[in-house]
Amino acid sequence: MVRLLSSLRIQPTARARKAVVVLALSIILLTGCALDTGQRSSGRGGPTTPGRPATTSTTKVDPAQAQRLQQIMAPLIQHMNNPIPLNEVRVGILDSQDINAANAGAGRFYVTIGLLAKANDEHLRGVLAHEIAHEDLGHVAKAQILGTGLQIGTIILDQIIPGSGSITPMIADLGVMKPYSRSEEYAADAHGVEILKRSGYNGKQVMGDTLQWLLQASGPSGGFFTSHPGTEDRIQRIRQMP
Repeated sequence: MVRLLSSLRIQPTARARKAVVVLALSIILLTGCALDTGQRSSGRGGPTTPGRPATTSTTKVDPAQAQRLQQIMAPLIQHMNNPIPLNEVRVGILDSQDINAANAGAGRFYVTIGLLAKANDEHLRGVLAHEIAHEDLGHVAKAQILGTGLQIGTIILDQIIPGSGSITPMIADLGVMKPYSRSEEYAADAHGVEILKRSGYNGKQVMGDTLQWLLQASGPSGGFFTSHPGTEDRIQRIRQMP
């Protein structure tokens, strides 16, 4: 079952009030979607087969994780070559224990709950800087569907610019993506380092440590590296950057 949370407004004072963040609209439940686990689909790049009609429900999203994403992503996005208006940024949370993230273009990003649970702030910052760099460089990838029965929840980070209230369903992103090319990965690593530096961080250290952690946490052929090829050579290239 695939679950899309079509709209969520994060109140600016959620932490102070210890409020529970509840979806303003409904959750759309879709079936029949399968995520790419590294085995190629016969319908390369095509949509998955639709399942039974969608049903609706409501759910809750952890406000701490939403605020964490907002605080980490906002400065990175503001230091892109071509900054995205913050009220246009959309972040989808994929209910998968794999450690992964994706850029779907036009300010739409996806992260797995596995990444949110296992990454510390520095590692999450490195992963997001890499994905934001793909966006800035025009490396648009369809959000990958990571496994049969995956539940997908989308949160819209209205808190970045509170009150925008805009709704952009992310269902259309759910196609099967092909991995980035190695040259695209090298470019995103280097540009991610630059975005981190502009944001006040040690870009080389954050990106290098993040890739090293990803290699240890998910292995060279799973999770993040299924859709982001290359491992040790990318780490070495970052370490050798001026």
